[in-house]
Amino acid sequence: MEIDKAIRESDDTRLKTKYNNAVYVIKRALALYSIEEVAFSFNGGKDSTVLLHLLRAGYFLHRREQNCPNGVLTDFPIRTIYFESASAFPEINSFTYDIAKMYGMQMDIIRSDFKSGLEMLLKAKPIRAIFLGVRIGDPTAVGQEQFSPSSLGWPSFMRVNPILDWSYRDVWAFLLTCKVQYCSLYDQGYTSIGSIYDTVPNALLSISNTSSKEKFKPAYLLPDGRLERAGRVKKISSSDGTRLPAINNGLDSVDSHRNRMFTASVIGVGDEILFGTVEDQLGPSLCRKLHSIGWLTSQTAVVRNDIDSVAEEIERRKSTNDVVFLYGGVGPLHSDVTLAGVAKAFGVRLAPDEEFEEYLRHLIGDHCTGDRNEMAQLPEGITELLHHEKLPVPLIKCRNVIVLSATNATELDKQWDCLIELTVSDGCLVTMEPYSSKRLTTNLTDVETAQPLSKLCLEFPDLYIGCFRESRQGPLVISFEGKDLARIHAAVETLCKKLHPEAFSEVN
Repeated sequence: MEIDKAIRESDDTRLKTKYNNAVYVIKRALALYSIEEVAFSFNGGKDSTVLLHLLRAGYFLHRREQNCPNGVLTDFPIRTIYFESASAFPEINSFTYDIAKMYGMQMDIIRSDFKSGLEMLLKAKPIRAIFLGVRIGDPTAVGQEQFSPSSLGWPSFMRVNPILDWSYRDVWAFLLTCKVQYCSLYDQGYTSIGSIYDTVPNALLSISNTSSKEKFKPAYLLPDGRLERAGRVKKISSSDGTRLPAINNGLDSVDSHRNRMFTASVIGVGDEILFGTVEDQLGPSLCRKLHSIGWLTSQTAVVRNDIDSVAEEIERRKSTNDVVFLYGGVGPLHSDVTLAGVAKAFGVRLAPDEEFEEYLRHLIGDHCTGDRNEMAQLPEGITELLHHEKLPVPLIKCRNVIVLSATNATELDKQWDCLIELTVSDGCLVTMEPYSSKRLTTNLTDVETAQPLSKLCLEFPDLYIGCFRESRQGPLVISFEGKDLARIHAAVETLCKKLHPEAFSEVN
């Protein structure tokens, strides 16, 4: 069998391990269910192409272990489900039908939505298990195991996920090692293919050239597999409500956000801060950095080194803020509970991440204990590793929660600069119009200024007008913050008219 032979002859030990594990899952499923009771969901993408050939190899090896005559495997015996859609790329459809003909696949073509199509198919056929090309990191992978019953409200079947723990690198290592055909779009810079309305070539593979038509390197040359979905964009609608094909990588959408307010919460994790043992430098520094890019910090908090405390604070903040920043409590010690708290807040488990472990192994060396390394346990299905060449270990992003590993201001400065560079393309940290500010001091009493300032706040609701004293006997400092400098000048002028212009001094 050519697939099994290609893997056996490869010197890629990691790929061999992934292959053996996947084939074991396939053979286990074929032992539990008859060939009439299993099906394969194929969509023409790279992951399902990998699974197609794993199934061919797994079926061949299963038959051999059952002492059945193998001969040459020509036709693919497992029923194949293909959901044909008008929004699919023509190249995907062509590839699917060409592959089906090449391997003699029994195709059930469904032209309705996934759920309705499955309901009809499972009523007509004795299917009890479906092989899926789901990988950790896919939106549908959260909470799934290699064998997972279908979700509540869906038709009843067993989801079988042989490549659940495969990475982007593993997928391409398999396809290139086995020298099998894959959809031509992957050679045109597409790294993750959805519909024509939400998929474009990955800008990270763009080739600079002087011609008018942009060119892209093939998908297998993407340097960081965690960025495979960078070519997915939001759907675009025309003025009459019809959907249009995606035309850019979402970079232009940054400007559309500049007029809205983005908010962030900052959460520190550490008993030592609460005990007063150390002074928290990172929280205030993060607030200043967010302010410098035009963001509003809505809350800051410091919580104990306790999983429930971390999870509860994240749960409160993640739905009311664009981004939540976490620092402290990251590492292998008993008190490093931040990632466990993130996982609990999102209702997922911690699971080993092999790519993150490779970074740690490179950084720590022999002190890293392989798959037992606690630091390589990340929230399953929601984690994106943000790798930058200046960082020895990637930053961790779970949905809208960003976990920083910095322990001092210098490390935070470095991670922040890298984070800004990394997240410009996906809009996670849109750089907004910066705040303008002005400060006045006065020796007027609080009683004299209270009513005029209250009225001023009503007249200028778009500005942040605050007051503080550096000492009880010192002057009152009145601060004005906002995105429109003209409005700040107008507010200052209005305040001076309400009281006495000579009573105020401007602070540079």
